[in-house]
Amino acid sequence: MSILRNRRDFLALTGAAAGALALAGCGGGGSGDGGAAGGGKAEPRRGGRFRALFTGGGELETIDPHAEALAIDMARTKALFDRLVDLDADMAPVPRLAAKWESNADATVWRFTLREALFHDGKKLTPEDVLFSFGRILDPKATDHFAQGMLSVIDLKKSRGVGGNTVEIALSRPSAEFPALLGTLGTAVVSARYRDPARPVGTGAFRLKSFRAGRSFVAERFDDHWDGGAYVDELHILSADADARGNALRGGQAEYGYEMTPTFARTAAADTSVRIVAAKGSTAHAIVMKCDQEPFDDPDVTLAFKLLADREKLVEVVLAGRGVVGNDMFGKGYQYYPEDIPQRKRDVAEARALLKKTGMLNRTLSIYTSSAATGFVEAATLFAEQAADAGLRIKVTTGSSETYFKDQLTKGVMGSHRSGAMSIPTYLNDRLLTTSAFNASGWRRKDFDAAFAKARATTDEGERTRLYGQLQRTVHDEGGLLMWGHPDWLNAVSSRVRGVEAAPPNTLDSARFDKVWLA
Repeated sequence: MSILRNRRDFLALTGAAAGALALAGCGGGGSGDGGAAGGGKAEPRRGGRFRALFTGGGELETIDPHAEALAIDMARTKALFDRLVDLDADMAPVPRLAAKWESNADATVWRFTLREALFHDGKKLTPEDVLFSFGRILDPKATDHFAQGMLSVIDLKKSRGVGGNTVEIALSRPSAEFPALLGTLGTAVVSARYRDPARPVGTGAFRLKSFRAGRSFVAERFDDHWDGGAYVDELHILSADADARGNALRGGQAEYGYEMTPTFARTAAADTSVRIVAAKGSTAHAIVMKCDQEPFDDPDVTLAFKLLADREKLVEVVLAGRGVVGNDMFGKGYQYYPEDIPQRKRDVAEARALLKKTGMLNRTLSIYTSSAATGFVEAATLFAEQAADAGLRIKVTTGSSETYFKDQLTKGVMGSHRSGAMSIPTYLNDRLLTTSAFNASGWRRKDFDAAFAKARATTDEGERTRLYGQLQRTVHDEGGLLMWGHPDWLNAVSSRVRGVEAAPPNTLDSARFDKVWLA
């Protein structure tokens, strides 16, 4: 096991002497829970080493920006590369390497005007680099490229560079929200000279010094970054489990801990050495039921399971109250979320009647889970207890945390599921289409695929909103998502850290280290 399990392992990796090195300046107080970490109006200053801790993935970790699958991968690639477009906290596209964009009337051709930016090898960003990046993402031989399905709408043969700073992207079908797609995972721009993932050529605020999968990552500030460059001299991104992350923060061996537990957040309230940075209700936790397998190919069975969930209790116990209940749809609070659908309530009697009708009473099923995400095992265990109230027996089976998110696609008929922040169309595209690579609920319906294609091709926003609302209602009523809660997104920083924003995961300011500095 290569993930660091405790503080001793962490110190063994970084070196006791390194752990004791003083950072620039002295420690200080800071703001309380939530909001931007830092407080005060001091001017940012350069210097120092910044150490960030994430749950690891062992030898599966990568710095290939098109194959990123884990949070630790995403943090590393964000440091080394940039996207054309990124997403803000409201899931709206914001400019990055693309300074602006526009489309034709039917949203089948998009033009992006590029900034003046340099790669780490000193070469200027050109339209050819963008086209090369899309070609690499869409390479049919590269089955691990995350955005491949989502960007399959691009017609590379008809796309072209226009002058020295404009790239024209032709689409095979209308996509009114194409810029937002470019702000999602696996869409970074690489140099046309990029061949070896171990030798990254990006435009990011940091340049690679060393990388060891499952162990360490060290990068240095790239002074010629188009957005001004980073404040810290050196960035370290390391693997550690939740307890080790907390201990390292408190012991001064790290400055940032990603995805901390509600328990840690509660105890940290009285600890002046750390601060919690909380983005409210920013993620989604669910139990998925595979609709392409018995017994969940029967919508009455999936509905029965949804009716068994005591969502308030799950939020109270698993999330320590730090979150809001879910309603079996993704994207609560985001654009296209149908707020008019009533909140599903627990109804054990109705659930039992449906289970009896479908022959499920007193049967035993297994739910596949792991410690890959905070709360997975606890939620599965508590839901199993709730299901027993209707005469249903659920056995909790745990798997490897390092490979869970791939394993769950092929193992079991039920599983734990979570998603970071993304637009609702992106979630539907990535997880609920017949061809979706991460379709953990086995939701495969041609009519749903066709309705989704119609929605994303609709340029009238009001009509597009109505169509997406219909899709969400179908998922709520018939799908295999028991979306029970939306946890607050809890990260932690040392009290000396400034510039860390309370941002939902998968957005521009999440795990972003070019704007952090040490007081």
